[in-house]
Amino acid sequence: MAAGGRVTLSQVRGGNTPPLLDITIGDLLAETAARQPDATALIVRHQGVRLSYAELLAHVDDLARGLIGAGLRPGERIGIWSPNCLEWVLVQFAAARAGLVLVNINPAYRAIEMQRAVAMVGCAALVIAPRFKSSDYVAMLAEVCADLPELRLVLSIGEGEHPGCMPIGALPSDPTTPLPADVKPQDATNIQFTSGTTGLPKGATLSHRNIVNNAYMVGRRIGLTPADIVCIPVPLYHCFGMVMGNLACVAHGATMCLPGDAFDPATALAAVAEERCTALYGVPTMFVAMLEHPDFGGFDLTSLRTGIMAGSLCPTAIMQAVLHRMHMREVTIAYGMTETSPVSFQSAIDDPLELRVSTVGQVQPHLEAKVVDLDGNTLPIGEPGELCTRGYSVMLGYWDDPEKTAQVIDAEGWMHTGDLATIDEQGYCRIVGRIKDMIIRGGENIYPREIEEHLLTHPDIVDAQVFGVPDDRFGEEVCAWVIARSTTLSEGAVIEHCRGRIAHYKVPRHVRLVPAFPLTVTGKVQKFMMREAMAAELAPSD
Repeated sequence: MAAGGRVTLSQVRGGNTPPLLDITIGDLLAETAARQPDATALIVRHQGVRLSYAELLAHVDDLARGLIGAGLRPGERIGIWSPNCLEWVLVQFAAARAGLVLVNINPAYRAIEMQRAVAMVGCAALVIAPRFKSSDYVAMLAEVCADLPELRLVLSIGEGEHPGCMPIGALPSDPTTPLPADVKPQDATNIQFTSGTTGLPKGATLSHRNIVNNAYMVGRRIGLTPADIVCIPVPLYHCFGMVMGNLACVAHGATMCLPGDAFDPATALAAVAEERCTALYGVPTMFVAMLEHPDFGGFDLTSLRTGIMAGSLCPTAIMQAVLHRMHMREVTIAYGMTETSPVSFQSAIDDPLELRVSTVGQVQPHLEAKVVDLDGNTLPIGEPGELCTRGYSVMLGYWDDPEKTAQVIDAEGWMHTGDLATIDEQGYCRIVGRIKDMIIRGGENIYPREIEEHLLTHPDIVDAQVFGVPDDRFGEEVCAWVIARSTTLSEGAVIEHCRGRIAHYKVPRHVRLVPAFPLTVTGKVQKFMMREAMAAELAPSD
């Protein structure tokens, strides 16, 4: 601190209130059900399900006793490979009540990817949807089941019989079976696979303490109460859905509303309108899809109050449209990563508009953050560098991989995020981009988000992604992929929109008009696929 208390270094610490919760996920659900048994806990629109908190707890405990009766023991891993559904929620909480470790498996995984994930953590049980879209999960499991010797129990969702599976509804459950009494908040409860900054997926291992507290703090920052209904169109296999969505609702007694098995803009809008949801979650690409839907004006969204945009950088134009056209005047931006349970920074519902559209807010309570240079030195205020976070939310580690854990969590407990950021004098954080996404053109450091923000000021541009491509003269050149609002937009017009308005070295050398961006199942843009496509296109022919 400088004289007068002015911050001079990019390091911040969250407050100490409210105190951290010392409770497991299972006990959190039980306490909420005891406090408000008749309140609506869960709405699953595509399955026609509505459960009170008392009913949810009863279903969860029935399943937990069934899993214990099937021979599963505390600490063993149970995987779930399914899109969003009632059973996903039941397994999430039943695993916690039974002291099991829930393993989230991406619904987009193919057989080999699933086999690698299940084998890596030694799943003793697996819950699967029979199929989803073009994926036949039963058939894919049959391809690789011989390579999963630790897998003893496979439960299928739905009523049908499937080879090698028991329908989850047919699992015997004895009401006298005791639930384990020695599950502790510090115990592992969840494994989520993440590629981190490089390499094959690694199993980020999270404790009850990690995700219960993160869910509580995230929900508190958007003012969740039992009066709120949260529309959750994001995948439950990801932290956004299961922690910031489901767990945050349970922590505050709010209602979880699942509009469908996967994101669809019309389905999400209909859920908000018909259930009178007060909060809506999504990544920016989801909000773009809803705002651009041809029937958008036909949905009554006036019940919305708040929500969270997260998962990737949020362009200013999109944020402003959400605030005004979707009535989400208290919407917040959240930033984090799977390895930090996930949220470390979040804007407040009463932050000034400029800060809510240009930053990811301030650090969460009980967490610390700093921005460092390549040598690990904390940088002065406003200088970009790698963002590091420390505190209760940092994962236990990558499952059975101390070497890779040590590569991202240093000896002082700091999680190195791989994200480029700045922190200002008030502690607001701005994410500049990924370290690996920064473009270095002729020695100039270029941050793609700055160019993306400028491109979105063009009335005919719906969305834009900027990245670097190889160049013989400058090392890298700027490339922009653009989704146009009309057929009249040309590549040349995109370049002209930049000339004279941003520095010459930031003006895209290459522009492509595309109908859509390559996305992950969670809606995150895959810039590496764009780079690979452009590198192949621009490579000299033999």
